[in-house]
Amino acid sequence: MTGKKPHSPVPGPTQPVPAIPLSDANAGPSGEPTIGNLVKDATAQVSTLFRGEVALAKAELTAEAKKAGAGTGLLAAAGVMLLYTSLFFFIFLGALLMIWLPGWAAFGIVFLLLLIITIAAAGFGYVVFRRMRAPSKTIESVTSLKSVIPGQSQLEPGSSSAHPQLPPVRSH
Repeated sequence: MTGKKPHSPVPGPTQPVPAIPLSDANAGPSGEPTIGNLVKDATAQVSTLFRGEVALAKAELTAEAKKAGAGTGLLAAAGVMLLYTSLFFFIFLGALLMIWLPGWAAFGIVFLLLLIITIAAAGFGYVVFRRMRAPSKTIESVTSLKSVIPGQSQLEPGSSSAHPQLPPVRSH
């Protein structure tokens, strides 16, 4: 071998010059987009639409989940309060009221007091749950998809013919 470097082709009169195509790369020979490119574009658009719907649902449901957590916490606190106070506070307050009242009246008053506190905590928890809203933006967006997806606008809601039936399997 000689110490010469291999000759690299340089664009010029004998080599083709790289160029930007002047026609649409997605178009077929007739100038119309090919079926493969149409399917690829439709798949990409459906994928983007689906990801957007999931992101919208996640954003709406996160706020509602926080409210549900607060309501659950209040209801759990009411239950824990009922449990622990029934053990310690019943005895203490009943014994204290027995100084002025008969035993049955003293413990009856203590019971009613704790029952009222528990009902109030459960009522506040219920109010928090009642203030929760459905993810209306997601529902509206998914409902509007019927007008975008071909053939879906003619279907009745709840109809069983939403998907084509599979043909029966033939055995050889």
